[in-house]
Amino acid sequence: MNAWHSLVAPRARAVRVKRAGSLLQRLSWLGVAAVVGAPMLAGAGTWQTLANPPPLPDIVDPNGVFQYPGGAGFPLLLTDGGVMVQNIGDGKIFKLTPDLNGSYVNGTWSELATMPFVSYAAAQAVLADGRVIYEGGEYSDFDFKFLLTNKGAIYDPVANKWTMVSPPSSFVDLYPPRAVFAPHPIGDSQSVVLADGTFMLADKMSRQAALLDLKTMTWTETGTSTKTDLNDEEGWTLLPNGKVLTVDCYTDAFFHLIPSYPTDPTNSEIYDPQTGQWSSAGSTINTLTDPATAEMGPGVLRPNGTVFAVGSPGNTSIYHVSSGRWSVGPRLPISPQGYQYTAQDAPGVLLPNGNVLFGVSGGAEPPGGGYSGPPLAFFEFDGHTLIPEPTIPNGPFETSSAVNLLPLPTGQILAADGSTDIEIYTPEGLNDDDHEHEWAPVILSGPRTVHPGKSYELRGIRFNGMSQASMYGDEGQSATNYPLVRITNLATKHVFYSRTHDHSSMAVASDDVVSTHFDVPANQESGLSKLEVVANGIASEPLIVRVESAG
Repeated sequence: MNAWHSLVAPRARAVRVKRAGSLLQRLSWLGVAAVVGAPMLAGAGTWQTLANPPPLPDIVDPNGVFQYPGGAGFPLLLTDGGVMVQNIGDGKIFKLTPDLNGSYVNGTWSELATMPFVSYAAAQAVLADGRVIYEGGEYSDFDFKFLLTNKGAIYDPVANKWTMVSPPSSFVDLYPPRAVFAPHPIGDSQSVVLADGTFMLADKMSRQAALLDLKTMTWTETGTSTKTDLNDEEGWTLLPNGKVLTVDCYTDAFFHLIPSYPTDPTNSEIYDPQTGQWSSAGSTINTLTDPATAEMGPGVLRPNGTVFAVGSPGNTSIYHVSSGRWSVGPRLPISPQGYQYTAQDAPGVLLPNGNVLFGVSGGAEPPGGGYSGPPLAFFEFDGHTLIPEPTIPNGPFETSSAVNLLPLPTGQILAADGSTDIEIYTPEGLNDDDHEHEWAPVILSGPRTVHPGKSYELRGIRFNGMSQASMYGDEGQSATNYPLVRITNLATKHVFYSRTHDHSSMAVASDDVVSTHFDVPANQESGLSKLEVVANGIASEPLIVRVESAG
């Protein structure tokens, strides 16, 4: 996690940790940061501010010592098309719903049930049954105590209710300062929903991982004996073959008590769900982590079967799934401030055209090495070159670790940076790219008549898209490899999303036939409509349906 909060006043340090919450707090960094300027602008993507900012309450210290503004972070795409964010610091949850024209920019907010605990930088995922899971977190409580919590909960969007989840009993951390506060610790760990829908979770400061059986709510340890290094700071990328790729960031010594830099900092590993074991995935050639922070950036699977991995020290590497080998990617440039762009915890998303949009930091590192300072810049990787893109309004005052990126079903990207300024990115030529059609979901069978309030089944291929699509270092995952159903009335052009659930598979880039269920909303307009399955912002060819009100 980013240590930029150490440069802020002690009380402000508790306010936002690495994601400074208010613009004033960000401006305070200007006194310690290098010269802040705008990044190079070459791309034609555009950012747009939400018309309606989230109505987030202030975070109030129960002891009355301080109060600070709320901020939206860690977005997730719900299966009804809504975007779920948390108010960082108090566990309150809010939902952005697109308007009748399908616009997220003009969407409206509602408050959902509050989390049963406060967690920051947790492992999180949308499950195959449509529920949401949060596990662990690096910080907890309103003042961001460094507890690496072991708490977890599942959110049911139908009941609007949270249910606590016990931590894996197999997680035993021998690192004493943490184990005293959090037996069976989790912390800011990586997680992934495997192709068969199983939720896999890591323990941050060990080699341990566990699989959650959602029917019995029990955990089963997996992979521990074959993992080369600590899980800390690593991301997990789901591959088309159902395996999971990671790049090693840590090793450990002195009886698992002291984490240290890897003796082989280019090592990568593959987890095989069939065997429950890790094995070597070879050398990344370029070093993607660094000794001062052990952080790295996102590893995004592209439709061509490669994983674009962005490293902390400015290097990138490309993993080729078919051959199981790595090749060298382009090096990040020097920022206009004269410093190496870095990705020490950084967001990355797959765009509908197959490019990867990702964030980097372009400021100075502290003496002796560490986290780079502002500004935040964005690039697109098109498979060959890095294309500079505009930054968000708060970009000059924050770093790459401050932002999460979430693909929307419109093909746009939502950026949440821990403030109330949520931005929407529209890629250049969003509606003009022919490449996306070969990656689109295909509906093979479905109903021709639907009724509001009723549930139906769809079958087809590529319902989960070509990738998890959204990655961020280790924690705060926001993968979107699941189908959404969008029904647009042909007369009014009004857009409605049906809640999907019980997907038969969460596999990516698969041509296997899968199924999902969708619940037509009660307010769905009657008449001829087009039904589309959307994955990773790419829509299927429409299925013409008739919506009939209950007679």
